[in-house]
Amino acid sequence: MRSGLDKGEIKRMPTATKPVPLGDRPAWKALQGHFEQIGGKHLRELFAADPGRGERYTAEADGIFLDYSKNRVTDETLKLLVQLAEESGVREKIEAMFRGDKINITEDRAVLHVALRAPKSESIVLDGEDVVPAVHAVLDKMSGFSDRVRSGAWKGHTGKKIRNIVNIGIGGSDLGPVMAYEALKHYSQRDLVFRFVSNVDGSDFAEAVQDLQADETLFLVASKTFTTLETMTNAHSAREWLLGQLSDETAVAKHFVAISTNAKEVGKFGIDTENMFGFWDWVGGRYSMDSAIGLSTMLAIGPDNFRAMLAGFHAMDVHFRTTPFEKNLPVLMGLLTVWYTDFFDAQTVAVLPYEQYLKRFPAYLQQLTMESNGKHVTLDGTHVTTQTGPIYWGEPGTNGQHSFYQLIHQGTRLIPCDFIGFYKTLNPLGRHHDMLMANVFAQAEALAFGKTAEEVKAEGVAEALIPHKVFEGNRPSNTILAESVTPEVLGKLVALYEHAVFTQGAIWNIDSFDQWGVELGKVLATRILGELESASAPDGSHDSSTNSLIERYRKNK
Repeated sequence: MRSGLDKGEIKRMPTATKPVPLGDRPAWKALQGHFEQIGGKHLRELFAADPGRGERYTAEADGIFLDYSKNRVTDETLKLLVQLAEESGVREKIEAMFRGDKINITEDRAVLHVALRAPKSESIVLDGEDVVPAVHAVLDKMSGFSDRVRSGAWKGHTGKKIRNIVNIGIGGSDLGPVMAYEALKHYSQRDLVFRFVSNVDGSDFAEAVQDLQADETLFLVASKTFTTLETMTNAHSAREWLLGQLSDETAVAKHFVAISTNAKEVGKFGIDTENMFGFWDWVGGRYSMDSAIGLSTMLAIGPDNFRAMLAGFHAMDVHFRTTPFEKNLPVLMGLLTVWYTDFFDAQTVAVLPYEQYLKRFPAYLQQLTMESNGKHVTLDGTHVTTQTGPIYWGEPGTNGQHSFYQLIHQGTRLIPCDFIGFYKTLNPLGRHHDMLMANVFAQAEALAFGKTAEEVKAEGVAEALIPHKVFEGNRPSNTILAESVTPEVLGKLVALYEHAVFTQGAIWNIDSFDQWGVELGKVLATRILGELESASAPDGSHDSSTNSLIERYRKNK
């Protein structure tokens, strides 16, 4: 998804203006003293002292409602956190992103995923050129192609309609499309089958196509450079599979399209470059699901629904950019994450959607959050002085309740939770949705308030069992509510987390938009691959463990 600069280029690149170190900011110092005063306070105490807390500690934007009252904060905490955001230049950094400044400084790139969902009437100028018309030109091309495939006007090599669509990508070229397809499956065209291949493990591809017919299958190959190792390995296997059934090289042009900008490699593969959908350097992989990378999403749900999703993204963009921090949903969520990560030493955040359609949402957020903020140096290259980038994880409710909630409720670790629920279900079925939402509210209440030894004893529990049935409570959570899982709501939810991640990174003064941490393993893997496949013995230049593993694999493969 990106072409990295070499080390020499990084050295020549100008550094950002050095801000006041995080630990020296007045609000940070005040928060340290404040934490010593309230860090041990229980949510039971906070709610008892403020009967209106549940109504006051809320915010809403464009139909997304956030209840953050079950967090271990007071008015003073929130005031100091907002002050920290101001001292950290969050407002200025937001504006820098929206106007196209090259805030990804290690790659000298703008960060303009917000342009992907900007209306035609807007203008976003980068290097003297308005990028919005180019964005809409790609969207229009995607729409025309999607309409032809969905209607059956696009025919395969033998004249049959396309019935199967296989997206081949990895990272943001897979996680976003998979998540969006599952989230919006209710709106998908059901006579089309969608599969997604990302893992270089051959089983992923083999299982994706084992029941498909080549003359009814269309492959979408998503690789900006058309050289991504895993993606192109799978793409060439797909090509061989297709030709194994159709035995005609010209068939490739009817059964493959490319999401790329490398016309030379696309053409060499056999894909008609007229069927190549491009995007730009200022689109990061984990922020690309609303670019041409979302072609599978548009094919599934149609152009109108895709544009509704973009409108949802844009609505949250406007809210993030214009709303005071005190009522700004992404800013509040980002600040609360900083609060727990750096003051309570919380190491993870659990995202718990009570909606089966969002079953892949936590996995999608793992890349968005951890690839963005898993950084150990600040923008100027000095080592950070605080924790950054908590681990995001989760599963849909109520499944998770019968899996890992035990640890959240009674374990020794503090795990802030985001509960996501909806007023209406897309599939009304008896009492199901009321039961589902009852669990949302019950879990958040139980985590916050728990059950004391006195309450357990009053229930007549045997003395020996009382310690086992005590719930300490004081476990923080947010509750996010929206009407239902629509394309527009999905766009708002994704943008909500995008901008919360941005807020965290702005506080920590790190580059949330590069990902150099993935490079070393890739380089070593390329080297080791040659050693695994070579007829001659490896030179033994690795450490003793790696050398031994390579030798054992070569003997037993």
